[in-house]
Amino acid sequence: MYYRKMDTQAFRRSLHHSDRYNRRGFDSPTKRAQALEEAYQSDLISSIRDNNFTYTKGRLNIKLAQAFGFCWGVERAVAMAYETRRHYPNENIWITNEIIHNPSVNDHLRKMNVKFISAKNGIKDFSLVSNGDVVILPAFGATVQEMKLLHEKGCHIIDTTCPWVSKVWHTVEKHKKHVFTSIIHGKFKHEETLATSSFAGKYLVVLDLEEANYVSEYILGRGNRNEFMNKFAKACSNGFDPDKDLDRVGVANQTTMLKSETEEIGKVFERTMLKKFGPENLNSHFLAFNTICDATEERQDAMFSLVDEDLDILVVIGGFNSSNTTHLQEIAINKNISSFHIDTPERISVVENSIFHKPLGSELELKNNFLPNGKINVGITSGASTPDKVVADVIEKLIDIAS
Repeated sequence: MYYRKMDTQAFRRSLHHSDRYNRRGFDSPTKRAQALEEAYQSDLISSIRDNNFTYTKGRLNIKLAQAFGFCWGVERAVAMAYETRRHYPNENIWITNEIIHNPSVNDHLRKMNVKFISAKNGIKDFSLVSNGDVVILPAFGATVQEMKLLHEKGCHIIDTTCPWVSKVWHTVEKHKKHVFTSIIHGKFKHEETLATSSFAGKYLVVLDLEEANYVSEYILGRGNRNEFMNKFAKACSNGFDPDKDLDRVGVANQTTMLKSETEEIGKVFERTMLKKFGPENLNSHFLAFNTICDATEERQDAMFSLVDEDLDILVVIGGFNSSNTTHLQEIAINKNISSFHIDTPERISVVENSIFHKPLGSELELKNNFLPNGKINVGITSGASTPDKVVADVIEKLIDIAS
C-alpha cells in the first residue's frame, strides 16, 4: 500500500533530476539511425517499399503492408540499449524485462553480456543487482515500485520507455488526481499494463469489449458483486470496491491494443455514465483522453488495407508475446484469411515446405505444404518489434520454397 499512496508524479520528477538517470541515450540521432540501419535494415525490403510494397518472383507475389515493423519508440529503445553497453563497457548491465518482444534483438543483448532480471511466478528477483550497476528499463516501461527500488539501490538507470507509454502514465495520474478510477484496456499480466497500473490510483483492467460491457452492466445495477470480484480479482487495485469505485471512471489503454476496440470501450463507458447520471453530470463521472499510439494505429490501419487484397495466405511476423502482433493476427482471422504467426524465419522449413506457427490463443503447431501449388499471393506484415532484416529473411525462405 505504501507505493499506492506515494506521489508518483513527484517521484518521477525527482528521479528525472538524478545524475544517475538517463532517458536520452548517449549517441546523436544520426549516429543512432546509422547503427540501427547497419544492424537491422534490408536492401530487399527497401526495394519492395520503393516498388509500391509489392514483389514478384516466379510464381510468388508478395504484398507487404504499407506500415509494419520497427516503430520509432522501438528503434529508440533498442539503440539506447546498445549505446549503454558501449558507454559502460565493463559495468554490470541489467534489463528489467525483454527490451522489446523480439527474440533476435534480445539474444543480441545477451551476447553483449546484458543480464536479464529473472522472475518466478511473476515476481522479479533484484537481489543480484548492486550499487553502481547499470539497469535498463525496456520500451514497455517499468513499475514505479521497480524504479524506486533501483534508485534506492544506487543504480544507474537508463530509461528507454516509449514516450507513448509515458503519455498513458500521465493520463492515469490525472485520473488519480481528480479521484477517478482508471479503466485500463489491456492485458493485466502484460509488462506495460503492470507499469501503467502502478501509476494509477484505483484501477480496473478490462481485456476486451465483452469485459467492458460486463462492467457497464454492473455500473447500471445489473450484476453480482461476488461474481464481479472473482472475475477481476487479479485485474484491479488493492481494496477495489465496485460499488464505490465505478461511480467516477476514466479510460486509458495499453498502447498496443486494437485501436477500434479501445475507442468502442471508451464509448461504452461514456454511454453508461450518461445513462446513470445524465448529460448534465457526465463530466463529473467520466474522463477520456486519447492514449492510442500512432504507430499501433498506423500498423493496424495498414493491416486492414492489406486484408482487402486478393491474398491466398498471410504471414504475420513478431514475438509470440507481442500484443501488437497478435492484434494484427486478429485482423487477418476476422477476414477469414489463412494466416500464420511466426516469431523467427527459422519457423519455416524450405525443404519440407512447412511452417511451425502459433494460431491465436493456441500452442505452436506444424503446417505441412503451407505454400500451395501454382501462382500464390502472400501478404506479409510484422509487429512493431520486428526488424526489416527478419522480414527479408522470411521472404527469402518463401522464394526458395516457390522456386
